[in-house]
Amino acid sequence: MNTISSIILTLSDEEKRNFVALLRQKNKRNDTKNIQLFKLLDTAEPVKDLDIKIYSKRSKGAYHALSKRLHDSLIDFIASKSFEGETSEEMETLKLLLASRIFFEQKQYKIAFKTLQKAELKATSYNLYSILNEIYYTKIQYVHLNVMISLEDLIEAFKSNKASIQQEENLNLFYATVQSKLIDHQQDYTSIIRDTLSKFGISMTQDLTFRSLFKILEITNKTAQATRDYFTILPFIEEAYTQIETKEDLIDKHIFYHIQILYYVANAYFRNKDFVTSRHYLALMKAQMQKYEYKYNRRFLPQYTLLYTLNLSYTSHADQAIEILEAFDHNSHKEQISYVLDIQLSQIVFYFMQSRFKDALGVLSNFYHSDQWYTQKAGILWVIKKNLVEILLHIELDNLDLVESRVNSFRKKHGSYLKNNGEIRALAFIKLILEYYRNPEVVTTDAFKNKISNVLTTPTKIQEDIFEMSFYAWLKAKTYGGDLYKTTLELVS
Repeated sequence: MNTISSIILTLSDEEKRNFVALLRQKNKRNDTKNIQLFKLLDTAEPVKDLDIKIYSKRSKGAYHALSKRLHDSLIDFIASKSFEGETSEEMETLKLLLASRIFFEQKQYKIAFKTLQKAELKATSYNLYSILNEIYYTKIQYVHLNVMISLEDLIEAFKSNKASIQQEENLNLFYATVQSKLIDHQQDYTSIIRDTLSKFGISMTQDLTFRSLFKILEITNKTAQATRDYFTILPFIEEAYTQIETKEDLIDKHIFYHIQILYYVANAYFRNKDFVTSRHYLALMKAQMQKYEYKYNRRFLPQYTLLYTLNLSYTSHADQAIEILEAFDHNSHKEQISYVLDIQLSQIVFYFMQSRFKDALGVLSNFYHSDQWYTQKAGILWVIKKNLVEILLHIELDNLDLVESRVNSFRKKHGSYLKNNGEIRALAFIKLILEYYRNPEVVTTDAFKNKISNVLTTPTKIQEDIFEMSFYAWLKAKTYGGDLYKTTLELVS
């Protein structure tokens, strides 16, 4: 995809309109082609011969110059929007710091120290350690001009803040290390997380900031998602969230991080099939999203909707879940593409569990990009789930040729990945469903039932991942002649 198209894809419809309006305002000539190029590149599909479309002839040099100017304008626009979206506290603190330095340079010492004190109080209140470091640096530089300030106390505060900065840096090192091990597909992730925290001197009993707890829970969630072992990771997530509950007075100051943390906790309980507790944290999440005139509602609506409807579907309210997803406006949340794709896949699964196979196929037909594109946007596990659902759907619709071709394609594309990552059950599942499709009567035999029991189930049902159980439910329903949705609910209840 063209780089500029990728950038445009991150913009909402309103932001696109604002950007075009900005270009019109800046354009000094009526024949400027930047808006035309923007509209041509506002697509996920590759566009050929752009120079000819714009200039009606080959003009590579002019096109590249125009493209660069549009690229730079987009970067400036996004950067400006980013500054507008920064927490007002951080920007306000920086303004106070800069103003105090100007006052010092102009020898207005009284107002300079007063302004600097305001900045220090605000930075301390919001755990703005990097800015606080600059505040102390400035204060130490001019402390000799104020006999009311103790240099020893100031140096002590400076050193204490340095320790907090070091802790933040250690958390970044922790995040990067665990992320690297995830990419390397190393096993025993729970031990890796705890060992890495210990390696960088981080303890859950420390007075961690919201940002720190967010980073820990973010990587923990990624770990559980990669391994689908939310059972083992749950106590760790619970331990992390207890730290949040001790910071009630700071919640409104760090609402963005708090909302995301609530999502991680709610998701962990859902994946452990504790729907009551998951809905409790979702309710807390929704309440935070509605604060300050729904400031963060749009930003978090896709992931909230996804998890809320999953809870509905797995607690006998599939019709309500489907109704919500049918009304969801995907185009308004393109910047949250991974969650939008999850929502669309969930809608397919909900239809499938209700035996609405043609409706499911209708949504599936909207996935017209390549698997590589979807892997970049939503991850390899999403693509594998999508492909498995597609195979089951074609079996239900009795599309013989498509079933065989999709299975062969699945094995070719994902066989090595699944084997290398110990995903033996996924390959065994493919083998069993193909065996059933070629000979439906086989499901009545004891040999086939034993295969299902031995290969697809684990001795500890409580640790079983809810999504893997849902795939297993399809085979069980075929084997014992039950309704798929009821069978699924029975398994996960």
